[in-house]
Amino acid sequence: MLVEFSIYPLDKGESLSKYVARSLDIVKRSGLPFKVGPMGTVIEGEYDQVMAVIKECHMRMRQDCKRVAAHIKIDDREGAEGRLDGKIGSVEKKLGYKLPR
Repeated sequence: MLVEFSIYPLDKGESLSKYVARSLDIVKRSGLPFKVGPMGTVIEGEYDQVMAVIKECHMRMRQDCKRVAAHIKIDDREGAEGRLDGKIGSVEKKLGYKLPR
């Protein structure tokens, strides 16, 4: 399954990179494949694995943030693996060129 998520505090002003960095450290330590984008992070893994990572990110942020927002998008395709790169590769093949990454 692929899960794209973003989680951020609503009570810490304009610059939130400090809080985003803490979440990305949790994601990296999970050992699951992931990619960071400008508006969210995509993780690939089994449901329970991915949700445990998102929960840890949320709970860490709640330690010093009074209000936290999260957006989660799930693409769950039975029997599919390696989709973190595979989905982009499939589109590139149809286009006949590489997309910027």
